[in-house]
Amino acid sequence: MQPQESKGQVLIVEDDTDLRQALSQVLAEEGYRVGGAEHGRHALEQLRDGVRPCLILLDLTMPVMNGWQFREEQRHDPDLASIPVVVISAGANLPEQVAPLGIRDYIRKPIQLGQLLATVQRYCQDEGCGDASA
Repeated sequence: MQPQESKGQVLIVEDDTDLRQALSQVLAEEGYRVGGAEHGRHALEQLRDGVRPCLILLDLTMPVMNGWQFREEQRHDPDLASIPVVVISAGANLPEQVAPLGIRDYIRKPIQLGQLLATVQRYCQDEGCGDASA
């Protein structure tokens, strides 16, 4: 059996190690290349070092640098601003919370597998999306 061709790269920014690993495993099994960061500062370091995912899955409540702080930094960095972000959160009033961040999509915790896969697929359709060389 031939290895499945990559569907693109996803960066999961989530402080819950078990959830980050579970999401990584599910997406990897679907053919995505997956990176992880335990907080926003770590994610920014990876992005500034050349990681270019087709999508960032972003938790809002994290230590060190939370999702709001990460998004503020990302939006003001011309090299990173165009990378799409989908919030993953258990918080109430998510539409109101994500709108000021310039984010349209969110996935509510507990995460429904079908919604996760459909959302990621929507952002990672382009061939070569998420190449580090891009």
